[in-house]
Amino acid sequence: MTIDPEILLNFPIPEIRQRITGGDAAFYALSVGMGQDPTDPRQLAYADPHRGPRVLPWMALVLGHPGFWLADPRTGVDAVRLVHGEQALEQHHPLPPEGEVIGRTRVTRLVDKGKGRGALLFSEKQLRDAVTGTLYATARSTTFLRGDGGFGGDPGPVPPPPPPPSGAPDAVVDLPTRPEQALFYRLNGDDNPLHADPAKAAAAGFERPILHGLCTLGVVAHALLRVLGDYDEARFRALSLRFTAPVLPGETIRTEIWRDGAFRARVAGRDVVVVDHGQARFAAPGPAA
Repeated sequence: MTIDPEILLNFPIPEIRQRITGGDAAFYALSVGMGQDPTDPRQLAYADPHRGPRVLPWMALVLGHPGFWLADPRTGVDAVRLVHGEQALEQHHPLPPEGEVIGRTRVTRLVDKGKGRGALLFSEKQLRDAVTGTLYATARSTTFLRGDGGFGGDPGPVPPPPPPPSGAPDAVVDLPTRPEQALFYRLNGDDNPLHADPAKAAAAGFERPILHGLCTLGVVAHALLRVLGDYDEARFRALSLRFTAPVLPGETIRTEIWRDGAFRARVAGRDVVVVDHGQARFAAPGPAA
């Protein structure tokens, strides 16, 4: 089935209302690897609901998530071959540990790279408080539709990514993932079978199920929180990145960080860059009490 740009650009993505609890925040933290050092109280503050709970800002990426809506046949998309290309997140107000939120997602642009070259789908989600309407976060995503170019749509161009950093990084953080981490992470609402079904992964050209891009983001953001935020999530403001290669569950992610907020990440064992063109903003620490 060929993409009809008008249908996809105006696709009725469902609005999602979701109640969140301290237990949800702790599960999300565990699903992105927090608590793997059970002696580190800074990690346990996010992973143990009895200690706070404290909420990781990038949990906004899974809250109010409309699920794998691109698998709907009405989109015309080859859902087996699509991958997450880029992600940005801006926090406007800190997420509450308890409450109800609404996620509203829309397609903002569709770029046809040409027959055999795929297409780019740009989308935006706003996450708001269901009662007050407070805007907590804006998430912007780029999805690479690998099997869907050549439908006669907008040919671009698209804005270039930030330039890569120069010089040696100021900090390097290695964080492991677990072999079953994708199975935990998909319980946050991202049920793309690419991350759980070996046959679906093989059909998409992968040797086995791969880690969700947003789970990779969560691991990388943990490293950023450690180095740039000193485990103070209130200092987080925004991040953006490009996914350049998949991570296999069980691999160790090495995040290279520069003090100006630039970052990239690679799989340590294979020396493959998996995240590039990263930029993060954290506020300066406040005065001591």
